Amino acid sequence: MLTFTNLAFAFEFTSPGSGIQLGPLSLRWYGLLIAIAVLVGLSLSQRLAAMRQLNPDLVGDLVIWLIVGAIPAARLYYVLFEWGYYRQHPDQIFSIWRGGIAIHGAILGGTLAALIFSRLKQCSFWRLADVVAPSLILGQAIGRWGNFFNSEAFGAPTDLPWKLLIPVGSRPPGYEAIAYYHPTFLYESLWNVMVFGLLMTLFVRFPKLKRGTIFLVYAIAYSCGRLWIEGLRTDSLMLGPLKMAQIVSLIGIGIGVLGLIWLYPMKRALPDVVTPKSNSLG
Repeated sequence: MLTFTNLAFAFEFTSPGSGIQLGPLSLRWYGLLIAIAVLVGLSLSQRLAAMRQLNPDLVGDLVIWLIVGAIPAARLYYVLFEWGYYRQHPDQIFSIWRGGIAIHGAILGGTLAALIFSRLKQCSFWRLADVVAPSLILGQAIGRWGNFFNSEAFGAPTDLPWKLLIPVGSRPPGYEAIAYYHPTFLYESLWNVMVFGLLMTLFVRFPKLKRGTIFLVYAIAYSCGRLWIEGLRTDSLMLGPLKMAQIVSLIGIGIGVLGLIWLYPMKRALPDVVTPKSNSLG
């Protein structure tokens, strides 16, 4: 909930729980938010496809491939980096409704699925990626609220006016006496909304951008925010002493910048699964 104290700017975020019970039916907020993100993303991407003279049904088919590729990959990515826990609790490996999916795993799995789909349909991968990118970042903004309901993916302790109350059972070892933490789910959700606004502005106002531009801007903009926000978190997936999400974010920024240099200063088309008929069409 949100609380307002006197006239001071003070918000306390408190999760109402991970789900609700409707008779024999257990509704998990995390799963519901993922479903909402998929439906909203599908509707938006089909509208954007029509703006680029792409068959909306093609994008509808692609979304199915993205779901099949992204969600299992997101879970596998998370489980692999938390194998020390899941090795002792193998019964929870497939309990995705409890949380524990990694967006970078989803992006990798979704990208692979999209490449295969584009090859089979003989359609430009970058043209599809540009259409889907705004929906992807909007879906990430929605999905981050699943972390709020599950009391996970929060930041370091804080006494800032805005703060997240974490139940004792969900606090990191050694932090049991500390109640309030950075609401990093909120930071990332708001950042993703801003990136969504940027991508939509580019998509609508600059329809002649070269293929791949929107997706590369997505990679740079999202990764910049994630690089900063991940530094606040206490539960990051680690690769030795390094936070894996920050490593992947730096790679994403590098790929995005190099891709834009390739497209514009070097004036070359990005490698694609098909030969594009015109590099000016978004």
